[in-house]
Amino acid sequence: MDQDMVMRARVQLLSANRRVVRGTEGLRIYRLLTQVEPEVYGSKLAYVLVEASASPLVRELPEQRLALLDEALAVASALGAANPYRAKVLAKALAARRELEGRQTQGM
Repeated sequence: MDQDMVMRARVQLLSANRRVVRGTEGLRIYRLLTQVEPEVYGSKLAYVLVEASASPLVRELPEQRLALLDEALAVASALGAANPYRAKVLAKALAARRELEGRQTQGM
């Protein structure tokens, strides 16, 4: 892991002065930091992935939405049982995936 990239990501996170950094910037930061400290940043990554799956950029791209939600599920599932945010982000990711699957089934 490139420690300079990790340090830059942490500085960007601190300078954002928000509880959760959203959008592509948040995805980039949390994907990187989750590799270093999964229990600290994994829940935020899963949250931002679910949000990204509903963004206008991928709204009409079901395969990309599904990939984002699958990543969110994998990240949330990998969190330890003691992680206080695990259940919440896992439920959010599962609900979003079920909703997408329902829409795809209705569209057929």
